[in-house]
Amino acid sequence: MSRARFGTDGIRGIANSELTVELALGLGRAAARVLSAPAFLIGRDTRQSGPLLQAAFSAGAASEGADVVDVGVLPTPALAFLSEVRGLPAAVVSASHNPFEDNGIKLFASGGKLQPQTEEAIEAELDHVLVDSQSRVGPTGAAIGTLSGDAGARDEYVARLCTALGERRFDGMRVVLDCANGAAFEVGPAVFSSLGASLSPLAVTPDGTNINAGCGSTNPSTLAAKVVETGADLGLAVDGDADRLLAVDHTGAVVDGDVLLALFALDLAERGQLPGNAVVVTVMTNLGFHLAMAARGIGVRETPVGDRSVLTALDAEALTLGGEPSGHIVFRHLATTGDGILTGLSLVDLVQRSGRPLADLAHGLIERVPQLLVNVEVDRPDRLAGADAVWQAVAEVEAALGERGRVVLRASGTEPLVRVMVEAATEVEAAQAAQRLRDAVEGSLGNGR
Repeated sequence: MSRARFGTDGIRGIANSELTVELALGLGRAAARVLSAPAFLIGRDTRQSGPLLQAAFSAGAASEGADVVDVGVLPTPALAFLSEVRGLPAAVVSASHNPFEDNGIKLFASGGKLQPQTEEAIEAELDHVLVDSQSRVGPTGAAIGTLSGDAGARDEYVARLCTALGERRFDGMRVVLDCANGAAFEVGPAVFSSLGASLSPLAVTPDGTNINAGCGSTNPSTLAAKVVETGADLGLAVDGDADRLLAVDHTGAVVDGDVLLALFALDLAERGQLPGNAVVVTVMTNLGFHLAMAARGIGVRETPVGDRSVLTALDAEALTLGGEPSGHIVFRHLATTGDGILTGLSLVDLVQRSGRPLADLAHGLIERVPQLLVNVEVDRPDRLAGADAVWQAVAEVEAALGERGRVVLRASGTEPLVRVMVEAATEVEAAQAAQRLRDAVEGSLGNGR
């Protein structure tokens, strides 16, 4: 079987329907067999289904003889950090920015996300487990894995973030922090308050069903209003598992991942801390970013979508900085994955050191090429690669746009969608091209609505 269950960010689906207890249990067993580790770390976000799926995965791993250590509700990057420092694989029960009904399980191997060949091995073993759960007798007696908790893991992660920027503090900085009622609802405020920021927290009362609901990095309007209302210097919003971040300046204007990445690239370059004088982006990054970096003599490396692709490119050239428009930004010298709280700390530090408002720093930094992103709901996104009519339409649109624009089509790794991105000289051209591609996709792959 292909890696159909593993998308770009682990296994994800509607909890207790697509992502069932049986599947989570089987994944725990398969992961323990393939990774052959004496113990696993496991954490989750605040979804109602989190404890259920965490218990199932933990039971599966323990049934294969692996001890499982529950670190509680923590961001995905916290699990990546703990995995690295303890030299153990980790599992995170989270669906990131998705609605609360969804959930997911992503795996780390000693700090980094699994390599494709490891995912393939776990996928194959999972198939064996689900087909014949009695095909292998597990350990018995004292060889059965234990389940335990680690209440100190949260403080360990907070301490790491508080020292990530050395001795610098944020005294006098007024910050609104939107934690999306998600995994960072405790650690986010703890970090910024410890560093002296005058903090106004938002969305820090999770109830199991309100994660990402009208809040967080996918819904920054409430944050923007709060920043203006309180006269804060800036606002920060993470998503449900806190691996990405968007910002809001003091006027309420949103500063997205492309602008944040440009700010960090220029700041690091000016301080002589941008190895290779280059930054890594994905194909979804606006053409305006490329032009802005070229004008300032900074190289750009482009990869397919996904933080694993960004990390691979960073490590290939020993580069430091990479990211995506969503605000998933990697500071490779500080972390093994994107970390929304770390990105927020880095931004507040940059603004404070500059002595200028974020609005001034971001103004005119990128002259965006009109870009339109369309999510097309389809019945079979996995058939995109073989949809000849779609790719014929793409070729014709690209020919019409010429050097004035570009097209990116990809099947979502986490949802039943084909994502269409069009850049063109005008918004009208972009809209016309996107509509033509939407029609081609729905005609070939079925309308999922």
